[in-house]
Amino acid sequence: MIDEKTKKKAIEAAADIYGVDSIAADVKEQKLTVIGEMDAVALVKKLKKVGKVDIVSVGPAKEEKKEEKKEEKKEEKAEEKPEEKQEDKK
Repeated sequence: MIDEKTKKKAIEAAADIYGVDSIAADVKEQKLTVIGEMDAVALVKKLKKVGKVDIVSVGPAKEEKKEEKKEEKKEEKAEEKPEEKQEDKK
């Protein structure tokens, strides 16, 4: 991504891929950050039409894991509480 025009093309190309949740572009560092559950190969094919592509990292976002674990714990606690009350009544 050399300029704003290339940046716009790269963002539009990435946005066409199914499963993309968010896109962030940095022209100075020449980086495009794409987050979501998408096919990385399809993403690279689209972006190669715009310019050179290097994949830095592939994997789940670290922040999402923490939030998911907290939600699961809350759900487990909520399920346990009604069972405890039923046992106390017997």
